[in-house]
Amino acid sequence: MNDRKLIKWLVLLLALPVLLACFAGDQFRYPCQDPKNWDKEICKLPTCDVTRTCPEHIFKGQRDPRLGPPKEGETPITTSKLPQPQTGVNCK
Repeated sequence: MNDRKLIKWLVLLLALPVLLACFAGDQFRYPCQDPKNWDKEICKLPTCDVTRTCPEHIFKGQRDPRLGPPKEGETPITTSKLPQPQTGVNCK
């Protein structure tokens, strides 16, 4: 009797995450991760720079992989370079 009850709970606990994953739908953690929102004001500078949720910040200068390879002549999202680290003693 206890074995059947244990098996039922085990099946339920294993099936629940699978069902949630199948029927949850697409969701984004940040609104600017969704390519549909990239043209909206919330995903444009300076509004998104305050919360660091601009596409440039979220993808860290990389192209969103869901868009596929870039078309010929298309430039990356950002071309800014990180500052070079200083070497030696910085105190004067």
